[in-house]
Amino acid sequence: MAASSMSLLALFMEQQGELRKRLRRRLGSDELVNDVLQETYLRVERMHDGTVAQSNPGGYLFRMALNVAADQRQAEARYLTGEEVEELLHFADDALDPARIVHARLEVAALEQALQELTPRQRAILLAARVEDVSQQDIADRFRISVRMVGKELKRALEHCGARLDRRVVQRFGPGAGKES
Repeated sequence: MAASSMSLLALFMEQQGELRKRLRRRLGSDELVNDVLQETYLRVERMHDGTVAQSNPGGYLFRMALNVAADQRQAEARYLTGEEVEELLHFADDALDPARIVHARLEVAALEQALQELTPRQRAILLAARVEDVSQQDIADRFRISVRMVGKELKRALEHCGARLDRRVVQRFGPGAGKES
């Protein structure tokens, strides 16, 4: 079958052996080559128009496979190594002494009490803005109020919770950003 009329999937199947050899030389690992070929096959299969329009369809497939390999290496770089996991576990052990646990529980209880003292709308706005990370515009749309009113309600809620927890509150938004509220 001529390459110009062959689908990319059929070309992949036909050239899989040669593609495997080229990838093995480039990547070095048979396991990685197998993963790359499988993912490349899936990408080719998902393509809407599977006809070959490139002047060098074999090169196109090889480049696609190399891109898959690069994507996989980048994803693997995000995983923690065994040493890093061990270090975090030891750090967590050191950080969880009984006094810190009691103090944290008291702070959580004080925050829960402070949240209950807010109006339902202030509580909902505070949780949406700080816990759910919803934009002030989206909060304004949700409550059918102005963005300015969202800012005022959020500031009141933060000041109230800060006072109950004996913490200073620093404004993160608006004209006074960075100043204590």
